[in-house]
Amino acid sequence: MGAQLRVYKRRIKSVKATKKITKAMEMIAASRIVKAQRQVAASTPYAEELTAAVTAVADGANVKHPLTTEAEAPKRAAILLITSDRGLAGGYSSNAIKAAEALTRRLDGEGKDVTTYVVGRKGVAYYNFRERPVSDSWTGFTDSPSYADAKTVAAPLIESIGREAAEGGVDELHIVFTEFVSMMTQTPVQRRMLPLSFAAEAGAGEDAAGTARQARIQPLYDFEPSAEEVLDALLPRYVESRVYNALLQAAASEHAARRRAMKSATDNAEELIKSLTRLANAARQADITQEISEIVGGASALADASAGSDR
Repeated sequence: MGAQLRVYKRRIKSVKATKKITKAMEMIAASRIVKAQRQVAASTPYAEELTAAVTAVADGANVKHPLTTEAEAPKRAAILLITSDRGLAGGYSSNAIKAAEALTRRLDGEGKDVTTYVVGRKGVAYYNFRERPVSDSWTGFTDSPSYADAKTVAAPLIESIGREAAEGGVDELHIVFTEFVSMMTQTPVQRRMLPLSFAAEAGAGEDAAGTARQARIQPLYDFEPSAEEVLDALLPRYVESRVYNALLQAAASEHAARRRAMKSATDNAEELIKSLTRLANAARQADITQEISEIVGGASALADASAGSDR
């Protein structure tokens, strides 16, 4: 019984050490969520207004720009997948990867060749393990991205959509990331960044309402030196801002998922400690009972021996 008690004590000590680690990670993640939420709130209005400006230029000038015009027969598409650099965040990265895989299958079904760009070590490891090609990857900043990181990620994407298909260019650019909804809800989303889709901006009544809206917009804008050059300047900023916002949303989601996972691990550790403590107490009580029985048995044997010698 003594050996069993020692085993329980060692396990309790180990679980308590694990609990300290998970509790610390939970508190760190909780403190980082606040900063990440502020960054998301600060970047979202800029991204939305820049999208509106690009939409106004493209729609109001009625120009045929390669980054806003649908290809007649799109053949190649690019997907930017955002995952995490570190684990211990529950299903955060795996859910984003599943969303990217579903999007890849859909694009394959449409007859498009898909090229993949990946942010985060978890996504890179997923594709490397399966020996699947990745056009480019970036790691080391997923939990605290900067605008410079977004520019680095956006640069090859902008370049690829501006090239011909024969030179490795793509006709569409999609992004898959985890959107921060609340502390308890983070949702993987798929969005097409380029070419810009004006149907969603216009709504259901595009035939009549869209024509009227275009008539209202056109007289309000003069473009210098030209609408094409304005789009050339605005669209890279649009892609960068959208990538930056997605990186921030993913970072906030990662911290929230890690906090939730670490809280669950801490709670499980507490329950395991209680269970092991009960087992240790039972083993200790069994040891005490056995020792008392041995003492009583020894005393009885001595009494019997003394009585026999007297006779």
